[in-house]
Amino acid sequence: MADHAAHAAGRAQAGPHLSGPSPEEIAAALEAGRKLFAVECAFFHGAQRLDQLPPNDLPEVAFAGRSNVGKSSLVNALTGRNTLARASAQPGRTRQLNFFALGDRLTLVDMPGYGYAQAAKEIKADWQGLMFDYLRGRPVLQRVILLLDSRIEIKPSDTTVMDLLDKAAVPYRLVLTKADGVKPAALARKLAEVEALARAHPAAHPEVLATSAETGLGIPELRAALAEYAA
Repeated sequence: MADHAAHAAGRAQAGPHLSGPSPEEIAAALEAGRKLFAVECAFFHGAQRLDQLPPNDLPEVAFAGRSNVGKSSLVNALTGRNTLARASAQPGRTRQLNFFALGDRLTLVDMPGYGYAQAAKEIKADWQGLMFDYLRGRPVLQRVILLLDSRIEIKPSDTTVMDLLDKAAVPYRLVLTKADGVKPAALARKLAEVEALARAHPAAHPEVLATSAETGLGIPELRAALAEYAA
């Protein structure tokens, strides 16, 4: 029931549904997410190669997306710490996996961006290779949060990553970022488009969240969803 309630919390922004958890159950899921992210969160490790990955007994949730999609900003918004994760001044330059301990319950992983056309080919091969090797081989990885920019069209690199995650049977959830930059009607259309895309991919969660690190839209709902995976 907790799992179902958290999913419903994630759907709250999309409007009412005919069936599902009660308002009390949804409120409980949102509160669980709030409590999880109220604890101390701190960077503890960076890895540029697979053999540098830290040992970890805690569940992990990884954040992936195109360069400049807003991964670092979203991690900061979730944890309420403005400088926890730092975005690179130039997209495509962040090359390592950054690990953050959320108390003793969950590890958040800020992954290198993909698909930045101006990054050197050898650098792209390096950090994309690390990313995909990590995704395929990390036993404690519970879910990938795959970020898409609300303001722009889906890119071929996004669907390529989705296909790879499907083939590797790595469960993931699509989350829209920068939703404050889109008018409500356009955002609703974007959500419908991305939900249709999710339904076409077997490893994707069918429900999509729209978020904004600037306004806080969708942040409580995403916290509630992530609380499902915490120890």
